[in-house]
Amino acid sequence: MKSENPRFTLPSPEIEHQIAAALAVMTLEEKIDLLGGVMDSVAVGGNTYPIPAAGIPALKMADGPVGVHWWCEASTAYPATIALAASWDRALARRVGEAIGRDARARGVHILLGPGVNIYRSPLCGRNFEYLGEDPYLAAQMVTQYISGCQSQGVSTTVKHYAVNFQEYDRHHVSSDIDERTLREIYLPAFRAAVEEGGTGALMTSYNLVNGVHCSEHPHLIKEILKGEWGFDGVVMSDWVSTYGAESAANGGLDLEMPHALRLNREHLLPAVRDGRVSVATIDDKVRRLIRLALCFGWRQPQQDTTIPLVDEQTATVAAEVAQAGSVLLRNEGGILPLDPACLRKVAVIGPSAHPPMIGGGGSAYTPPWRAVSIYEGMCEALGAERVSFGAGVNLGRPDESFKHSTSFTAQGEVGAIAEYFNNVELAGAPVLTRREENLAHPWYDRPIAPEVDKAHFSVRWTSVLREAHGGVYRFYQQISDGELRVRVGDTVLFDSWDGKALPADAAFSLEADEATPLIVEYRGIGFWNSVQIGWEPDEAVQQDYQAALDAARDADVVLFCGGHTRWSEGEGFDRSFAMPERVEKLLLDTLAINPNTIVLLTAGGNVDMRRWLDRVKGLLHIWYPGQEGGRAVADLLLGRVNPSGKLPATFETRWEDRSSFSSYHNEDGDKHVRLADGIFCGYRAVDREQTTPTFPFGFGLSYTTFAYENLTISAPLLHRGETLLARVEVVNTGARAGAEVVQLYLGDDITTLPRPAKELKGFAKIFLQPGERQTVEIPITERELQFFDPAKGWVAEAGRFTILIGASAGDIRLEGSFELE
Repeated sequence: MKSENPRFTLPSPEIEHQIAAALAVMTLEEKIDLLGGVMDSVAVGGNTYPIPAAGIPALKMADGPVGVHWWCEASTAYPATIALAASWDRALARRVGEAIGRDARARGVHILLGPGVNIYRSPLCGRNFEYLGEDPYLAAQMVTQYISGCQSQGVSTTVKHYAVNFQEYDRHHVSSDIDERTLREIYLPAFRAAVEEGGTGALMTSYNLVNGVHCSEHPHLIKEILKGEWGFDGVVMSDWVSTYGAESAANGGLDLEMPHALRLNREHLLPAVRDGRVSVATIDDKVRRLIRLALCFGWRQPQQDTTIPLVDEQTATVAAEVAQAGSVLLRNEGGILPLDPACLRKVAVIGPSAHPPMIGGGGSAYTPPWRAVSIYEGMCEALGAERVSFGAGVNLGRPDESFKHSTSFTAQGEVGAIAEYFNNVELAGAPVLTRREENLAHPWYDRPIAPEVDKAHFSVRWTSVLREAHGGVYRFYQQISDGELRVRVGDTVLFDSWDGKALPADAAFSLEADEATPLIVEYRGIGFWNSVQIGWEPDEAVQQDYQAALDAARDADVVLFCGGHTRWSEGEGFDRSFAMPERVEKLLLDTLAINPNTIVLLTAGGNVDMRRWLDRVKGLLHIWYPGQEGGRAVADLLLGRVNPSGKLPATFETRWEDRSSFSSYHNEDGDKHVRLADGIFCGYRAVDREQTTPTFPFGFGLSYTTFAYENLTISAPLLHRGETLLARVEVVNTGARAGAEVVQLYLGDDITTLPRPAKELKGFAKIFLQPGERQTVEIPITERELQFFDPAKGWVAEAGRFTILIGASAGDIRLEGSFELE
């Protein structure tokens, strides 16, 4: 049953009466039982307790922002959310919401755990691909449409992660320390829009602390701002295992603890209610919100819509649209793109993301697809397999195989390693458990390790020796989550993230035949989703794959290099490196030495270090993570069947050091606090202030055609408060191909009592034009777009002169005008 009003609002008096009636017949114990989720199996999914008093069945939740992947083996896997932001297409954002809501209904899911709206503060964040870029206005515009579309299908969204969650390293313990103005202007606007304009039914708190208080028990964020100022009447849930105290969470505003009631349960809350530390009214409010959410969406009826196919071509079409509209053409030297099939003898598709398909980033957002088309397969379909060669060069499946088959030995010659577990994170004192373990592959995730081991606070050391029959160079691999790793082979440290630095995916080491070489692996958990896996293999096999890719490149007219990051190097629970993985970048450099006609198809959730190769490639198309239909979508873009129209939703700096957050991102001094020293001057705002030159500015993206901007007019010279001003500009397609352009409106406050950015995005419009076609674009401006947050006064728009800047990007302003606010 679709919702006539997808915006979650205060229900009717009749519904409120039903809620009151249900509360009246429930005991305190029954009410408390509703405040913790139940997860039967994390691989299958989760549900809250049913609410019999209100006639509500168990409510199913499912991840996530880019696909519904609980309660089923597979679902439509959409491109990364940041690709949706790169489309700058509000209508497409709504269609994505509708499609993912449809997928949820097909699987009986009531609550979708998405979308994510955290601000892109650094390219290193492992979950940037799940979010909507660096600009709060763009994120707010896109998320409201996504919510509206999803909730129109009778499925509640859960906007996450609230708030100021911009890094993955040590995410349970590090505090984001932020001033109130920066909080309000940069990190909260998308959440506010999700509540006030999108009407989201639920919101999820984040793992981190803000100003020293965990977000799941933060009264200023939850009670004062979210439920107070914004009037949110939906459900506030915790992220998985991110509730740190019962009384503090209950009084701080958290309504639902997921996935288990470890804190919000009878054991902790009944005594707190009886001695007055938590009021009955506080408990009732939480239950009221859960019942209200269910009744407003009509969840007394079966949620599964069996008329919707689980293998749904309708939603796959939407996924393909996002891959096409969100890919950003960043370089096109000599007009190498679009490719002309008539001029191509052989195209080499190489690199780790070429095949099998690299559809998404890692972690809870990864969605197993029911179909996935690789770029290699897409090009074979488009050109014919006889004209397309392939070589991965760097085989991403090799580590998984090595984890299964790598064998080390104890000092006594037994297969395996001696494991010593400590109930502290410093490997200190006597181990609480010592045992021999068969291998070094331990994907525990949320499962316990052993009764003796406190999984919330542990470290482990494995000691063994390597004894390989064949000497030579070996390639060692690591894969961890929610922890820090140190690996020593002989006297050499191969991997070390003990200080929080990003880990390389692999490292090389020479072993002598049949010689015992000590191997020590140390790991300490810094979250609950713990995993550590170590493996190795002869480098000779690795080199064979590498050489096959170079051979393909040498024999081709054009090389499509598919690389960047992957779901193994970029995902939840860890931050990534700025550069591509070392061997991937080396493969690209070696390819360029062989064949200069190389086009890079970049997979990543944001910017990467391009200094060593950008000037040498002919073309660069950022495809983010393109989802299950990405192979065909990318082929259509490369061959000109679709004209690229994506624009960057984040500034692409030349060096990581150029980013405003460089000196205030990780917890470098170890005090578990990161002060956001750049304040409101982040992203392109910092570029303007510091007068730096990024490699690619915010809002940048090329097309196979060109556009001219002409005749900026403003509907009135004076904006009266409460009214709307219209900025009008004519856009002309001056090229030979049809295409879409994103017209961007920035505002500058010429006279202001507090420092403000030189310009801020406050409007945009995406239009499609035939060759020679002219269109007038209207972008509205109201008093709200002029406001800034004054800590002493709240939101204010000061009278005076404002500058309008119309551009194709933040670095390409075409027209300027001005007006005054009365």
